Amino acid sequence: MTNDVISIILGGGAGTRLYPLTRRRSKPAVPLAGKYRLVDIPISNCLNAELNRIFVLTQFNSASLNKHIKNTYHFSNFDKGFVDILAAEQTPDNPTWYQGTADAVRQCLHHMENFEFKYVLILSGDQLYQMDFRKMIQHHIDTGAEISIATIPVSARDASDFGILKTDENGAITSFTEKPSQDVLPPWASEVSEEMKQEGRIYLASMGIYIFSRDVLFEILNAKPEATDFGKQVIPDAITAKSKVFSYQYEGYWTDIGNIGSYFEANIGLTDDIPLFNLFDESQTIYSRARMLPPAKISGTLEKTMIADGCIIMAKHLERCVVGIRTRIGRGTEIRGAYIMGSDYYQTLDELEKAKAEGRPPMGIGEDCIIANAIIDKNCSIGNGVHINGGSHLPDGDFEKYTIKDGIVVVKKGVILPDGFSI
Repeated sequence: MTNDVISIILGGGAGTRLYPLTRRRSKPAVPLAGKYRLVDIPISNCLNAELNRIFVLTQFNSASLNKHIKNTYHFSNFDKGFVDILAAEQTPDNPTWYQGTADAVRQCLHHMENFEFKYVLILSGDQLYQMDFRKMIQHHIDTGAEISIATIPVSARDASDFGILKTDENGAITSFTEKPSQDVLPPWASEVSEEMKQEGRIYLASMGIYIFSRDVLFEILNAKPEATDFGKQVIPDAITAKSKVFSYQYEGYWTDIGNIGSYFEANIGLTDDIPLFNLFDESQTIYSRARMLPPAKISGTLEKTMIADGCIIMAKHLERCVVGIRTRIGRGTEIRGAYIMGSDYYQTLDELEKAKAEGRPPMGIGEDCIIANAIIDKNCSIGNGVHINGGSHLPDGDFEKYTIKDGIVVVKKGVILPDGFSI
């Protein structure tokens, strides 16, 4: 079964709602949990399901993503598996860039048509979840579906943020509405498990995860070149045309990393005693780039904090923090509720001496700092005595060195904050 599947991961658009994290990188390349990238999640879900023929479609700010994939996913010379990047390209037949999710796949069909496969699994590159795709593929086969859509039950409060699907008693999707208002929701309730009913999650939201039978995908995309988006055009048109479109209900943890708030909550949530997303399940390994880094060296106290490899932590206290690779934190510093992404490299002794001579702080976080409700992007140099106090008291705004969204202070990549700087 798994040998009959090609997987496609969509690199996403400009990612403006995740700015400034997407200022110099695409959404799937945004760091996660201290040592991963968002794109590692769908790729790992594929590999854990023995799906090892994967295309990643990229366009915006793709250099960082391309480098990560190139350096991470290698297969044996005797294995037919691959993770290949398909960057947007202009051709004599099509001089435009990708115009949407469906258009991106359409423009890449000619790269896939020579492969042997029966089904196409289409995934987003910016979601956090652990799903066994083999079960969804088997469901697609068993129902005789032409298109399968992964759905997750949501409450009325959340339904207005999603495309909501209505199913019949067999799980076939009969209708679709995009982000319905609260007053029109009641008739859109679907059959869900008793557990979901008790939680009030009775509306089926599209997760943006699709399986197409090969011939159906080629036919739809070639017949309707004006349809550029799966969620807004291709799927609703297929339902209206009475195609065999089925729902595959998933009731595990899933979140769409759509904005700074959801990104921050997803990362800080990993510090819970029993997090909703389980990084420690060996049957659902999250793969990423293997780095030959030393163990972390820690002084001070930690509470509900994750520390990645290669860190030197001399801080007084860290609480509910995710600390990324190669992070340096000085003595006396207190940090609560923060994601510190770390650094791409260690500074040499010569570089440290030069920074000192020029009055610049070294890379990392200095001494006697107080930081709360913040995201510190990679390669930042934060001096001594810096105070960053995020929270609802701060209005949204974008500044030279940092951005504030939903009370979260995001210090931009590579920024220098001098001694005594305060937000």
